[in-house]
Amino acid sequence: MFEAESPSSSCDLVTVPERQGLETVDILRLRGACGPVLHEDADATLSFLVPAGAVDTWHLPGGSCTQALAPEDDCAWLLPPSPERELTDPAQLCAALGEAARTLAASGSDGA
Repeated sequence: MFEAESPSSSCDLVTVPERQGLETVDILRLRGACGPVLHEDADATLSFLVPAGAVDTWHLPGGSCTQALAPEDDCAWLLPPSPERELTDPAQLCAALGEAARTLAASGSDGA
């Protein structure tokens, strides 16, 4: 599914639980800072595409960062890659994930 229009050869994936991921997408989109996002139904997760190298420095609990691989068959793009959509900045993603976690905790949701 990662093709020529996709930045897969130079990106990593930050994967988080679906509920926290959806809240994070909302936050990042309001700021005009959300890049491509994969939705994996089977694991109820979202994966944000971030620049390569994030895997070396990612230490935020509740999510994982891995080198980008071709998505499984049951994955779908929530926000597909496009020439206008840059990869999500890891620092902005980290801040938005923290904000999403606080929002979900305040509302009584655990984010899963």
